[in-house]
Amino acid sequence: MNTTGWLDFNSLPNTLEGISTLFKDYLTDFQRVEQFYESDFRNLRQLGHQLERIKQRFKHRSAIVQILKDQNQRINNSEAAFANIERLNSENCMAVVTGQQVGIFGGPLYTLYKAHTAVALARHLRTIFPDYQFVPVFWLEGDDHDFAEVNNLGLLGQDNTPHRIEYAEQLKGKNLGAVGELVFDEQLDIFYEQVARILPHSEFKTGAIDFMKTHYYRGRSFSDAFASFLSSWFRDDGLVFLSPSDPRTKIFLSPIFITELTDYPKVSQLIIGRSAELEDRYHAQIKTKALNLFYFHKGGRYILEPREHDFSLKGTRHFILKEEMLRIAHEQPELLSPNVALRPICQDTLLPTIAYVAGPSEIAYFAQLKKVYQYFGLTMPVVYPRASVTLIEDKVDRLLEKYQLELPEFFSSIDKVHAKVIDQVSEVNIDEMFKEAGQRINDLIKEMHFGVNYIDPTLLGALENVSEKFQQQLDVLRVKIVEAQQRKHEVALRQITKITHTTLPNKNFQERELNILHFLNKHGLDFPKMLFQEIPIDQFKHQIIRM
Repeated sequence: MNTTGWLDFNSLPNTLEGISTLFKDYLTDFQRVEQFYESDFRNLRQLGHQLERIKQRFKHRSAIVQILKDQNQRINNSEAAFANIERLNSENCMAVVTGQQVGIFGGPLYTLYKAHTAVALARHLRTIFPDYQFVPVFWLEGDDHDFAEVNNLGLLGQDNTPHRIEYAEQLKGKNLGAVGELVFDEQLDIFYEQVARILPHSEFKTGAIDFMKTHYYRGRSFSDAFASFLSSWFRDDGLVFLSPSDPRTKIFLSPIFITELTDYPKVSQLIIGRSAELEDRYHAQIKTKALNLFYFHKGGRYILEPREHDFSLKGTRHFILKEEMLRIAHEQPELLSPNVALRPICQDTLLPTIAYVAGPSEIAYFAQLKKVYQYFGLTMPVVYPRASVTLIEDKVDRLLEKYQLELPEFFSSIDKVHAKVIDQVSEVNIDEMFKEAGQRINDLIKEMHFGVNYIDPTLLGALENVSEKFQQQLDVLRVKIVEAQQRKHEVALRQITKITHTTLPNKNFQERELNILHFLNKHGLDFPKMLFQEIPIDQFKHQIIRM
């Protein structure tokens, strides 16, 4: 396993998921976007003043530590994790946070890259600020109600075709409340059967699936299974997990909920104002609501919509008077949940967050939140880009070499890759053939133009029509010849498709589509730890690792 290349994100098209001009400028030209953020992630040594502000502000350490102990005990987290939890009792201890929805089997690969980046960043900050301690914390986004975000995983089958395997597919589209609290039932057996059927045979297959079964089993919740699974790769690093679904956390969030209920649409106005500034050059990631809260009701999670004298639960006929809603925020805050605009505020109220490890879309939405942080008396953490990686198998690497291809070509245009390969393996260069034919026809038309003009100028229009029809017929013929050539060279094109499926499945980043199980099946359970040793966190480019 070794790194063989780094792709500058500026070289990648914005059509890829998450890639935007804002994200690119954030990475490569921070001065263009610095007004939207609190700190420059490349100048970590300048964070001293933020450390002091967090130290002075954060006052409920002992209560949060007890919550963390209870939650991490439930997943049997490591001694190193509990040592880190104890460190959070100290006013000189800060959190390096990342988070994600609690996808089955850990979700897409980038979840692991986020956790790795948080662990490595905490370690790095300790060397810069030896008087402080830094603990990596993973925020379990289990309050979310989007079941389709967490119930599936991506694998490649025997023929390298991408497959999406779903748990309890019939529940998609239903409002099931906090997905992190959903408990796996007998449908998990069907899910495992589907996984076993799709996953290619290997010497590691049985062990890989059995490993998943030690974390994902009937009677366990999505959040606990996810945290247990992810912690297994970071036991020596002391990665700590926090679930905001715990009713005790909502006690500390009650003032945020009350402020939002009392002063709406103030937060939304702040976001809209910042969005207007952003949209002069970029895009606004968050499409804010009048009120940035959800309400748990009869097993579902519903957007709260303000009316003149009460609030409605979107999609229902249930209404709650304003006085009653304020009472709930005071006395039963566990019934409330923030949306994407308030989630970072809640996170950094519960934790002494100095840095948040973010993906491209998160980096974009933080650009809209600086004034919201200020409104709640908080300091926005430094937003640190997560590692980004594409893994290239040895067989795929040999095919790239065989056809003299580079990975960036696949990110840019698959059609151009196909055309390039066909030109290589074909005895006839179609582009050259038609270019030459077109030139000859144009020359002939020009010669005829002189003679026709001399005989009868009124026929020049007819000559032009003949010329256009020639070109149209050539275009039709070219399509047919290309298709015939593709059939003739289908072996080469199948090999290119194999490269595409493994490096850019579903025309998306590998890290966004594939689950770690694909690689555990190929390389064994030690693979993630070997991989992390190969991933630095200070390059801020897309890393290519060949195996």
